[in-house]
Amino acid sequence: MINVIYGLIWAGIFVLWGDWQNWRKYYPTVLFFILGDFLYMYLLSEHYPMWKYNPVPGDKHAGITNTHISFFIMAVKYPATCFAYLAHFPRDGRMKKVVYYFAWISVYFLNELVDVHLGLMKYFNGWNLWWSVLFDSVMFLVLKIHFHNPLFALIVSAVFIVFLWNKFDVPASVFR
Repeated sequence: MINVIYGLIWAGIFVLWGDWQNWRKYYPTVLFFILGDFLYMYLLSEHYPMWKYNPVPGDKHAGITNTHISFFIMAVKYPATCFAYLAHFPRDGRMKKVVYYFAWISVYFLNELVDVHLGLMKYFNGWNLWWSVLFDSVMFLVLKIHFHNPLFALIVSAVFIVFLWNKFDVPASVFR
């Protein structure tokens, strides 16, 4: 049930604040965002996870798994995020941009805080809420960069992935 509520909230954000009429502008960044999560799921989710989503009892009974929840997030939350975040990013004023950027990090932080508190998400291998805050901080910066300069965003992402890979001592065995 909680996933349905989340879905409705993010769908509402998409409809109310997302620039869905200009979806072609945001589509490449949405795909980039989803690709990053697919990469995590393929390499780490089952073999060396940093986090996993726990289905609530009703969902678990229906056969819903971490993978289903992740796909749902990719299909609903990520497009809503890109369409709203990028469409309303301030054009002027450094302080406005900083406040806006941190507001979105705060939204993701609060979302994850609720997930952890309700037992919907569990951390592994040294990951914690504060690593998620760092990750979200880089993620929102990279999404904005990707919107304007995809190649540079790929480079920044690769550097950050290598940093996390080394910090969390991810074994080479994830490449199967």
